[in-house]
Amino acid sequence: MAEERAREAIHAEVEVISEGGAQNTIAVPSQIYPKHLYLIPIASRPFFPGQVQPIVLSGEYWKETIQKIGETEQKMVGLVYTNNIPAQETAPEDFATIGCMGKILKPTMEESNIHFICQGLQRFRIRRWLGKKVPFLVEVEYPNESDEQISMDDTETRAYALSIISAVKELVQANPLHGEELKQALQYFSPNEPAPLTDFAATLTTATGDELQKVLETLPILKRMQCVFPLLNKEVEITKLHGEISKDVNTKINKRQRKFFLREQLKTIQKELGITKEDRKSDAEEFEKRLEKLHPPEPVTERIEDELKKLGFLENGSQEYAVTRNYLDWMTCVPWGVYSEDKLGIKKAREILDRDHDGLDDVKERIIEFLAVGAYKKEIAGSIMLLVGPPGVGKTSIGRSVADAMGREFYRFSLGGMRDEAEIKGHRRTYIGSMPGKFVQALKETKTSNPVIMLDEIDKVGASFKGDPASALLEVLDPEQNSDFLDHYLDLRVDLSKVLFICTANQLDTIPGPLLDRMEMIRLSGYITEEKMRIARNHLWPRALGKAGLKKRQLKISNAALKLLIEGYAREAGVRKTEKQLWKIVRKTVVKLLDEPDAKVSVSVKNLESFLGKPFFKKESLITGVGVVTGLAWTALGGVTLAVEAAAVERKSGGFKQTGQLG
Repeated sequence: MAEERAREAIHAEVEVISEGGAQNTIAVPSQIYPKHLYLIPIASRPFFPGQVQPIVLSGEYWKETIQKIGETEQKMVGLVYTNNIPAQETAPEDFATIGCMGKILKPTMEESNIHFICQGLQRFRIRRWLGKKVPFLVEVEYPNESDEQISMDDTETRAYALSIISAVKELVQANPLHGEELKQALQYFSPNEPAPLTDFAATLTTATGDELQKVLETLPILKRMQCVFPLLNKEVEITKLHGEISKDVNTKINKRQRKFFLREQLKTIQKELGITKEDRKSDAEEFEKRLEKLHPPEPVTERIEDELKKLGFLENGSQEYAVTRNYLDWMTCVPWGVYSEDKLGIKKAREILDRDHDGLDDVKERIIEFLAVGAYKKEIAGSIMLLVGPPGVGKTSIGRSVADAMGREFYRFSLGGMRDEAEIKGHRRTYIGSMPGKFVQALKETKTSNPVIMLDEIDKVGASFKGDPASALLEVLDPEQNSDFLDHYLDLRVDLSKVLFICTANQLDTIPGPLLDRMEMIRLSGYITEEKMRIARNHLWPRALGKAGLKKRQLKISNAALKLLIEGYAREAGVRKTEKQLWKIVRKTVVKLLDEPDAKVSVSVKNLESFLGKPFFKKESLITGVGVVTGLAWTALGGVTLAVEAAAVERKSGGFKQTGQLG
């Protein structure tokens, strides 16, 4: 029933009022607008006079309100902004004071929702609430329309109106979302009627609901135009920026599409001329080209030829093609029969070892002896060295120096925490994502078959349900077996007999006996104070200054302070704690230089404690006298001295009494 009444209201004629019954005159709109309105909340953005927009409401919640509106004479509704509060949760205090009166057109009921088109007509102000529950009913008043009129002499308002018209035209042309009908409707706005022009311009912007509500509540036309014009200019700038971004994106897409079509056309032309190659032929030729630079043994050559024949029968997109191609890629990347030339000069090797390391004279002499044997034989093959020593004594750096002295490529990987033997011997080719083991990867990366491979932390190899890597290393580190090392992925014998293996460990207890028996052990016991001082002065101190960006003249440390630092703060076998303490001095110096840029810092025995605090270790005082003998005790830091004293005591019974703990 309410819907039928709403449809009848669409075709209602202009109402006529009678004055004194003498004659009929056309009524002024403000005289026929209803004094009471039913309200509908608008959550997202306010409604403006002259705006025509579809509205959807919940039929269950707002059906009664629509029915009440249909029962009124003018079929008018009040649309009021509620600042993003859901319509079902709206209370009277959520409504703005000023809203827009509109006429309901074409109401329909679809899927429990009410659909209708609303045409905004006039601003109104809420005077009094007559119903504070749904349906909301209020008493309203309408602003004086004279505020919206301008005279022909009001140049400022006309100027604003012309500026708004110009900005709207620019916005409509720049924004592709605005249709041709909207562009034609713009022609009907005139600077002499700025009110509908200003409201229309406000509806075109993407301003926030609060900003648009401020425009709706501004009644003087000049002030209203001053509110809308900045919003309109901002919208024009946003539209221009959006257009530039869209243009850049479209240009990039068009370039890619053009390149794609050109490539496809080129492939077709090459195919017609007979100068193109299929992917299979291209891959096969690439593998054959790599193979020409290698010297693989006969079994490897036969396997590669068989796989190349297989590749020729497979489809490019098949899974087996990808597996075969990856296998051939690895097979032709292994440097079969490619060796680097050794530099076996003892003099050059000694210079490199002395350049890279201070101290460790016994260790360097042992390495020189090892290299001398290789120089005498004209080759170094089948050698596995094990460097054993505490952390920080330079085991890894010695391995690099050996590779540098021999002129070989260097490859290092850590065995610490390794629990899968497939890391050593590779995965089976049938598995997805399978790869060769670390040793084949080392040969591929170094591009030679005789690199120096360092197995770091060999004493920390673990074991799990995936296998025991230490057992897998038995074949690799045995000179009698590693010439025929079998990698599971390649499924071919790889010659590792020319590789120089250097292993490092902190202790021997966790290394299996059969594995330890295959290696030649060199112990690095640690550094004495004089060696640490040379290392700190020649290597650690310049490195710390370089990391902080300091120059030598900005920060200096005396030899006495350096010795006190080593004996009092870093009493260890290696030099890592020494480096940390030096870095601590550098950090504190940088803080001081930020406050005093021109300062020059000098570290001495007197001010060392201001940088590092109290020493951790103090010099031991010797106990002397009759009956005192000096003993030695082992500690993790190298050991300490013990004073053992024997004293004669008068007793009735003789004998020997022990105090403390010996052994």
